[in-house]
Amino acid sequence: MATIIIGSDHAGLALKKVLVAHLTEKGHEIVDMGADSEASCDYPVYAFKVCDQVLAKGCLGILICGSGIGMSMAANRVRGIRAALCTSEFHAEKSRAHNDANILCLGERITGAGHAASIADTFLATPFEGGRHQRRVDLFDEK
Repeated sequence: MATIIIGSDHAGLALKKVLVAHLTEKGHEIVDMGADSEASCDYPVYAFKVCDQVLAKGCLGILICGSGIGMSMAANRVRGIRAALCTSEFHAEKSRAHNDANILCLGERITGAGHAASIADTFLATPFEGGRHQRRVDLFDEK
């Protein structure tokens, strides 16, 4: 299976624990970059830790906060990261197939645990299609 880098802030901690157990059971190697408690913390710190590891290891990542919005905004500030906030399996599939997303963002307060696990499974199982999509993805880093 794959190495997955995962991180959350305090508002995403419970969903992160569920996904770590789910993905470990599926045979993935999980690298947890924190947070490790429900004490209030700054989500960009964890977003950047996950981004750094995703780029260094060339693998996929998952970021979780209350809504998923803050994590996706922070992650997309990092050159080379293509973070997608997904609320459905369709979003997860298309973000990988057409946009070569390398980080899945989820909101614990938005998406239930079972649905989040299904979204993560779809994200991790979907390959990038390349072709005409590669040209568009290449444009991301030109700005």
